[in-house]
Amino acid sequence: MTGPVAILIGPPGAGKTTVGGLLAALLGAEFLDTDSAIEEVAGKPVSDIFISDGEDVFRGLEREAVARTVAGHRGILALGGGAVMDPGTRQLLAGQRLVYLETGFAAAAHRTGLDAPRPLLIGNPRARMRELLAERLPVYEGLAWVTVSTDDRAPQEIADEIAATITAQFAAETGEGAGTPPEAPASPERPQ
Repeated sequence: MTGPVAILIGPPGAGKTTVGGLLAALLGAEFLDTDSAIEEVAGKPVSDIFISDGEDVFRGLEREAVARTVAGHRGILALGGGAVMDPGTRQLLAGQRLVYLETGFAAAAHRTGLDAPRPLLIGNPRARMRELLAERLPVYEGLAWVTVSTDDRAPQEIADEIAATITAQFAAETGEGAGTPPEAPASPERPQ
């Protein structure tokens, strides 16, 4: 498999950026958030893109950023909460190690503060958050390689769990560790 070591998905407030940075440190990998990649290309914050250019422009930039980073980033990648709603992006993510940071409404609402600059939560933020979760949760669940609950857990604990899962997967893929016996040395051919 090529692509990032792991791609974090989940709703706003799931902790993708915080957990992603901790996970990258644990695994000795680089961390990248697609929102940062978008801001670098656009030269302005995501919230400004939404306000001045509109959601369609943002989603186009997001599609490009996801395609570019999935193809070129080999560390830990965090996607914006809505990136997975694009059918082309979902196709691109097929076969990748997608870690769904599962977050309930109460935790997501608390973590986002519902007053932070989250463009899609403008207006009635609580109602909009409920709508986003209802729309996106089945997509997150369907794409997930592994699901990790984040409610009432410290970011380091979440990162530790994901690192252990990834390490176990790598060990299983390579046949090292995780209870796999080492290969026996080749024996000389026996006369028949």
